[in-house]
Amino acid sequence: MYSKEEIVKSVPQKGFFGHPKGLFTLFFTEFWERFSYYGMRAILIFYMYYELHEGGLGLDRVTANSIMAIYGSLVYMSGVIGGWLADRVWGTRKAVFYGGILIMLGHIVLSFPGALATLFISMFLIVIGTGLLKPNVSAVVGDMYAPNDARRDAGFSIFVMGINMGAFIAPLIVGAVSQKLNFHYGFAIAAIGMFFGLIMFWVTAKKNLGLAGSVPTNPMNATEKKKAIRNFLLGIIVIVVLGVIAYNTGYLTVKTFSLLITTLGILLPTAFFIVMYRSPKTTGDEKSRILAYIPLFIAAVMFWAIQEQGSTILATFADTRTDLTVGSFEISPAWFQSLNPLFVIILAPALAWLWMKWGDRGPSTPMKFVFALFFAGLSFFVMIFPSVISGGEKLVSPWWLVLSFFLVVVGEMLLSPVGLSATTKLAPAAFAAQTMSLWFLTSAAAQAINAQLVRVYEVVSEEVYFGMIGGASVVLGLILLVLTPLIKKAMRGVK
Repeated sequence: MYSKEEIVKSVPQKGFFGHPKGLFTLFFTEFWERFSYYGMRAILIFYMYYELHEGGLGLDRVTANSIMAIYGSLVYMSGVIGGWLADRVWGTRKAVFYGGILIMLGHIVLSFPGALATLFISMFLIVIGTGLLKPNVSAVVGDMYAPNDARRDAGFSIFVMGINMGAFIAPLIVGAVSQKLNFHYGFAIAAIGMFFGLIMFWVTAKKNLGLAGSVPTNPMNATEKKKAIRNFLLGIIVIVVLGVIAYNTGYLTVKTFSLLITTLGILLPTAFFIVMYRSPKTTGDEKSRILAYIPLFIAAVMFWAIQEQGSTILATFADTRTDLTVGSFEISPAWFQSLNPLFVIILAPALAWLWMKWGDRGPSTPMKFVFALFFAGLSFFVMIFPSVISGGEKLVSPWWLVLSFFLVVVGEMLLSPVGLSATTKLAPAAFAAQTMSLWFLTSAAAQAINAQLVRVYEVVSEEVYFGMIGGASVVLGLILLVLTPLIKKAMRGVK
């Protein structure tokens, strides 16, 4: 176990745009990880519902969209396990590397023709791998800076730029490859991307990262290890036995599994809040802040429920309802997945400058959440117009999707960074290490709920679907607006 000072001193502090050299390692590791993840995700929905003669699996669109939502929810839930393994067993650096290997293997599995079982094996590997890598690579970034280092925020900004650059480029390349050749070549490109990230990490980590992330922060003793192994094996046995029983009795279906994930997505954060609120380690002021955080958490779930449908419902709309021809050139429907990171790259610096300029005169945390919900609602409201104009049958202009993605990204810029900050500020001190897991559960819960919402898309008109969900976001925003004075009071000194 090393002190914070020892870890910081071990990292070469000058090298990457005036930042620690390790930022170079982590920037490109996360760039390639996001390249592989978003590249694969950009074509996955199409691979599932395209017919067999088109190179797909031939699933119906309801099942395909539901599987995508389940997959997204499990990716965020697995971060809780990944954080625990890093803190107690491997340290964040090994967790990142092992996670990258699993992600690469998952993409390799998909790069070969196979049936539905192959898809689920790939998803399992990527879910566990992302859970190990995603939360822990950010933790290593934080380890390289002293707590009072003025470069810390800028370092994270550079790191986030790497995330969005990878996410922006991947759908363009993978989408083009899958369109010109086939889906499996696209998945192979994603695997190669993760391979580059692993090589970059392996070659430069020891020299650039020093002691950062090299040891677990709360390692288990021998007794705890035995107990953990016993509980892990027991859990695996129970899951396998229940899975076999459910399969043999016909209960193991996508529909029943999606209901299970939806239930978990709601129960997990609920359990988090109950444990924190009832803990004797939580002070009176901290209990008040937990109550203030709950409506913000619910608002974030509503927001992500809309934002995450960019890779399911809006992806399906791009493929089936959008005119993709520009002259003699045909756009890949996967390319629309590049819009979100592109708009983040454009808007993030402008909004960061705006908050700096406004300072204390800027909107409060609850008000930013209110505006985020309004923009999310608007992003679905605009999709009503092409549906009405086309009569729900004719192909529509791609600019409607561009506008929808733009509006939801404006909301994301209002909610995402503020939500991260609010999570750390409002959480009880005794639970500070678990707060990031709680914030990631907003996305897990949203995707879990989406596993049910996407089923509605095929049984109602597009106008009803987009209007219903967009309206729910705006109504929740209005409720939050009314509650804002009470929330600010309950935050007890936190802005």
